[in-house]
Amino acid sequence: MFIGRGAELRKLQEFKKRKSAGIVVVSGRRRVGKSTLVEHFASGIRFLEFYGLAPREGLTSQDQLDHFGELLGLAFQLPRMKFDNWNHALDTLAGLTAQGEVIIFFDEISWMAGSDKDFVGKLKGVWDTKFKKNPQLILILCGSVTSWIEDNILNDKGFMGRVSLTMTLEEMPLFDANKFWEKHLVSSREKFKVLCVTGGIPRYLEEIQPEQTAEQNIKRLCFSKGGILVNEFDKIFRDIFMARADDYKEIVSVLANGNCELGDLCDKLGVKPTGGLTRKLQVLAQSGFIARDYVWEKSKKKPKLSKFRLKDNYLRFYLKYIDPKKHLIEQGLYEDLFLEDLPEWDTIVGFQFENLVLNNLSAIQHLLQISSSSVLSAAPYFQNKTKRTEACQVDLLIQCRYAIYVCEIKFGQKISPEVIDEVSEKIRKLGLSKGLSIRPVLIYQGELSSKIVQANFFTHLIPFEQFLQM
Repeated sequence: MFIGRGAELRKLQEFKKRKSAGIVVVSGRRRVGKSTLVEHFASGIRFLEFYGLAPREGLTSQDQLDHFGELLGLAFQLPRMKFDNWNHALDTLAGLTAQGEVIIFFDEISWMAGSDKDFVGKLKGVWDTKFKKNPQLILILCGSVTSWIEDNILNDKGFMGRVSLTMTLEEMPLFDANKFWEKHLVSSREKFKVLCVTGGIPRYLEEIQPEQTAEQNIKRLCFSKGGILVNEFDKIFRDIFMARADDYKEIVSVLANGNCELGDLCDKLGVKPTGGLTRKLQVLAQSGFIARDYVWEKSKKKPKLSKFRLKDNYLRFYLKYIDPKKHLIEQGLYEDLFLEDLPEWDTIVGFQFENLVLNNLSAIQHLLQISSSSVLSAAPYFQNKTKRTEACQVDLLIQCRYAIYVCEIKFGQKISPEVIDEVSEKIRKLGLSKGLSIRPVLIYQGELSSKIVQANFFTHLIPFEQFLQM
């Protein structure tokens, strides 16, 4: 079952109308649905898929070539083909696809390239001399190692001007994720619990059994021996980051406890702010695991302050709840737990809820009826204590030309009227210009106190279920 990705499909369909050959690059986090999107787009068209072998000890470039030759033979109902270099392999494929409408899909291209540093140059050469001569040919390059694609394809001088469409798949918006429960009467609260663990990652949502409760689904996926999300973390980091996986795990482990400025992050890691750390943070961001949120500057200059945020809900849930008890899970001793009994449950779910909201900014813009052209910035906000300002933190601050939306994101069984005083105090500390309209917004999951509605303080009250029903 294919769900969502309407905007991405429209881009691909529009691209297909061109009258010359073209290269498309698709990147994004593992399990986000890149391959499924491409396969759905190619339905009804001659489609040739080639994928690289996942990294393992002892894997060689010749192994990748042999695998490619086997797939090529199967695609054309020929005996396994034997190649000793990528020029020969790619040239053979180009010869077999010289005419007619065809989509060639190289999945996990960084794995395919393996240890051959000249792979990209060879691909570029065969594209220029063979592939592009078929005006009905589309070559799609795809991979989870987004940093490799950035360095070797998008920013490589050899490929400059040759890539016609670039797409980075983010996790699925909540209104599309909601469709995985289609035809089942499941409460928004139950969906909320599941989405706090999975985020909008399609591969994880495919494992949901709608007839089961949220607790049953989470226990099966996360706390049962062999559950798909029990070993997923190690698999992701090994496949993407390989020998440096531990370095990246250490960074996300720190961010699982809360957002950090660069200096604070360095202190917690016990390292100096070198180019090496900056590069690792860039790679994690490109891979879809973390985000760098820049704060709004009243002076309207380019913002300088920022914090790094672990935006991937599964990673935080794993680090907080699965990893510490993994040995017990593997013994089958953790299947009868009650989720609410997990340590700091409300605090962690609060982080998860905040991520769900921040990863769906376009939905908030729609719900607040803000035009895209009027938005100047939209991100979590913080200001440090100085002689002139008090310390302050806002879950989400949206700056428009003539208005500031101060958004509070709350999770709880009961949302109490105290939230009004909390937001009022934050607005005071912000010291906003009198020339701007201030619009307090409450985005919440839980039962809302009637006193909040009666107070008429918030210009917008947005319950979680509205994100699911757009």
